[in-house]
Amino acid sequence: MSNKSDVENRILGIDPGTSVMGFGAIGYEGTKVRIIDLGARVLSNKEDHFVRIRNIFDYTLRLIDTYLPDELAIESPFYGKNIQSMLKLGRAQGAAISAALQRSIPIFEYAPRKIKMSITGHGNASKEKVAQFLTSLLHLKKLPDELDATDGLAAAMCHFYEKQNAVGSHKKNSNWADFIKNNPHRVR
Repeated sequence: MSNKSDVENRILGIDPGTSVMGFGAIGYEGTKVRIIDLGARVLSNKEDHFVRIRNIFDYTLRLIDTYLPDELAIESPFYGKNIQSMLKLGRAQGAAISAALQRSIPIFEYAPRKIKMSITGHGNASKEKVAQFLTSLLHLKKLPDELDATDGLAAAMCHFYEKQNAVGSHKKNSNWADFIKNNPHRVR
């Protein structure tokens, strides 16, 4: 179990996948955020698809029981040309969501484009660019082997930013100067 102070809030971010599932756990008090952990679970491609779904459910329960999040942020499946891939991603997401529901954790879903936009300012940013921004922002010493881990961390940070924006200014930013003025806690 992870020690949790009474004042610290925690968010578990999940990047669901049937081959690799990424996660990132953060803690925050006010506008100060810290990384607790991040990682990825590589699922065996030799396993039956439904066995992998069960593994995602079980692994998400272990993450919840270890990091004691107050909320779960999860990346939604994106529509691509391959409907079978989208269906499999939806099942993976459903397994992680079911685990959070099992533990009565509130769930927040974000589109991949929204997550990338919140971290890099560009909705079409690559996994590498997202990882690079998070490394700088959270002072990560080393990138994980699987970038799905930083994608999970990005989901958690996206939710953190959404919460900060809900608490702070409701103004829309029309340019970078407005963004910096309205979000000093996000600029380093």
